[in-house]
Amino acid sequence: MSSNVIIHIMKRNLLIVTSVLVFIIIVISIIAFQKPKVVQIITSPGEIVPISVQNEISSSRSTAIVLAARKVSPAVVSITVIQERVVTTRPFMSPFADRFWDDFFRDFFPPRQYKEQIQSLGSGVIINEEGDIITNAHVVEGATKIKVTLPDGRQFDGELVDINRTNDLALLKIKGKNLPYATLGNSDDLMIGEWCIAFGNPFGFLLEDAQPSVTVGVISALNRNLKSSQGEGREFKNMIQTDAAINPGNSGGPLTNALGEVIGINTFIFSRSGGSEGIGFAIPINNVKKFIALSKENAKKLISEDKIEKIETKIGLTVSDNNFTLMKKYNLTTEDGVVVVEVKRNSIGTMLGITPGDIIISLNNQRPKNARDFARIAESVTNQIDMAINRQGEQIRIFYRF
Repeated sequence: MSSNVIIHIMKRNLLIVTSVLVFIIIVISIIAFQKPKVVQIITSPGEIVPISVQNEISSSRSTAIVLAARKVSPAVVSITVIQERVVTTRPFMSPFADRFWDDFFRDFFPPRQYKEQIQSLGSGVIINEEGDIITNAHVVEGATKIKVTLPDGRQFDGELVDINRTNDLALLKIKGKNLPYATLGNSDDLMIGEWCIAFGNPFGFLLEDAQPSVTVGVISALNRNLKSSQGEGREFKNMIQTDAAINPGNSGGPLTNALGEVIGINTFIFSRSGGSEGIGFAIPINNVKKFIALSKENAKKLISEDKIEKIETKIGLTVSDNNFTLMKKYNLTTEDGVVVVEVKRNSIGTMLGITPGDIIISLNNQRPKNARDFARIAESVTNQIDMAINRQGEQIRIFYRF
């Protein structure tokens, strides 16, 4: 064999050996620098879950619903309300079911009235960093004191800015720093069947926890028009129907889409049991936006109370024309009638149980146009008073014969 052939074979073998060594080095390098799989969770004897698998599971659990809940929950507040209610009792009831005898016994045994305080709880949602809060009117109407509690435990005194009893909406305000708030969405582009999330504080007195509850459902129907069945005078238009559970205490809380945008305010349910049966309703957020805009306009109508004309009357009542300043002061629910601002002691008004903030709708079948007109009607009172008043949305008739 010639020396040239031998040299060629040796070069070929050297090339092969070199290639093998390079391959081995590359493999060893890949293995050396590969991230090791460290066991972190033992789910059951003999079964282990690597970190990489655990991360995949965590990612799959963080759905859009979870992310929306994390986004909105800090802005959902508990609203504790102290309300004052006037209770009328009849010390003696006529044994006869007849109007004449009712009036006869009422003359000798006039009704007695006393005030009692009741505590109630609802929900609300902070809508901007200035501390504006939206809730339902029925959560705060008649309130003498409003406390707002955030999920982080902070408590604030709530100020009632505006209320619309007919549409069951109220605007509150708190003063604080670094306030969380939710983003308002668009209720005009909702789709029947899309996911929605209801937030609130159901049975808050029992849970004693400011963290909101989260329930999930779908948009069941849109543009539902309903009227209150209790004769409360409320009208609900274009309501959102959902099967997300809404329970006592959820009133005023937000209904959001899967992006965490507020699309409605939870308001009431249809239920035979008193609990959720999958038929709940929320006020569309676009309706709420109109209410907020109107409230800002109404705020410009505020006038100093010392500039409001007050008219004293023959029957011991001092009244004023109904206006936005008095509506805000007394938490009134209508712009009709004249407002009682003072009741003289030991007067006919005291005997009838009239209180400041009562709205007088009519006196002896005459509807006063303003405070001076009411004073004129009161001058003609002789032997009886037949008065219709509105007291925090409740229609009350007072009849007394001298």
